[in-house]
Amino acid sequence: MKIRSALLLAALALGHAATASTIIPAQRPAAPVLLRGGTVHTVSGGVLPQTDLLMVDGRIAALGAGLTAPAGAEVVDVAGRHVYPGFISANSQLGLAEVLSVRATVDTAELGAVNPNAHTLVAVNPDSELIPVARLNGVLTANITPLAASDAGRPAIFAGTSATVRLDGWTWEDMALRPATAVHIYWPSLDISRNPRNPRSPDEQRRDIAERVKLIRDTFAAARAYAGAKSAGRTDTDLRLEALLPVLRGERKLFVHANALNQINAALDWAREEKLPITLVGGRDAWRVADRLREAGVGVILAGTFNLPPRRDDAYDTAYAAPAKLHAAGVKFCVAMGTDGASEPGNERNLPYEAALAIGYGLPADEALKAVTLYPAQLLGLEAELGSLEVGKRATLIVTDGDALEVTSNVQQAYIDGARLDLRSRQTDLHEKYKRRLGQ
Repeated sequence: MKIRSALLLAALALGHAATASTIIPAQRPAAPVLLRGGTVHTVSGGVLPQTDLLMVDGRIAALGAGLTAPAGAEVVDVAGRHVYPGFISANSQLGLAEVLSVRATVDTAELGAVNPNAHTLVAVNPDSELIPVARLNGVLTANITPLAASDAGRPAIFAGTSATVRLDGWTWEDMALRPATAVHIYWPSLDISRNPRNPRSPDEQRRDIAERVKLIRDTFAAARAYAGAKSAGRTDTDLRLEALLPVLRGERKLFVHANALNQINAALDWAREEKLPITLVGGRDAWRVADRLREAGVGVILAGTFNLPPRRDDAYDTAYAAPAKLHAAGVKFCVAMGTDGASEPGNERNLPYEAALAIGYGLPADEALKAVTLYPAQLLGLEAELGSLEVGKRATLIVTDGDALEVTSNVQQAYIDGARLDLRSRQTDLHEKYKRRLGQ
């Protein structure tokens, strides 16, 4: 990311201070709110009809029928409405990119091949016009993921460290939920092009692939050596290697982006050799090695169902049916957006529909809901805070007039840490503007 000196200093501080266990509490005080008489979709404990939900100090304080509102509480009648946990986007560039065709509004990647110390959090733009649009459709939490910049014409390897944010706040500090969630590696493409117009021969391509895979191995070997030297007090600080120490200690997650079958198998082989737990991001061909993923305990952040078949001889529903196949195989997965970062950030609002499409191709409806609520929370290590409606968890939730995964349903209220959100957006403002022009 193109970070100025002040932001770079902040990123360095995050690299030293933030670990995967760092979760920032609610930023804004909110008066108690009692939602009265709605159908509560807890996700983890079934559906509770005609149930009250009490929010106190940013958390869910009680669930049940006939709850008594505490002094000073706002009572909101939601009878006939549905209450769901807010949706979680586990692979997002919200706040990093506004209009992809306008370069000045895009800040998704850092130059160079090895940048685990580049933190997305300090580059998030809290004034992005795309954030209110995502909130309007129930997306209230997002893991902001770095993309891999081009390095000498090839995708970089260590893209940076993602941050999980709540989609509300005046500054990126306000938005921070977990400042450092995972280090992201983009596994090199292992495909060899034999196109005669390719300037590099197949042998040159093989050497390049071998060098880039070796770079991953060498970087982690250097990090382990650095950790030993540091504990003995015999080295200066290396910020890039410093960012990998929480991964080696098991304090920060390691997300590996891989889509093709040969990439996924190579990444799994490497993780086994290195004895490192990983989460797969993208996972276009993950369903083809579902048994191996289950046995290795590797979760998948599946990048979208609104995708074309990757190969000419694949079935038309390859992407649509992938969630059901992973579920049937017992693989922990969630549904995220796009083709692993290639989609417009403004399409984040379609996250619930990405999950809903899979229902028509074999995924149970309750699993589709979990795929954008509880399962992303688990893969991000936030299951104790988010993903379901349970006493003690954050009061980050939505109230809808129908099934939250249905295109015809609308989000009528949204709360982050118990504070009600303004659901206006640029799109709703334009809608009202042109209604007036038409005299409606």
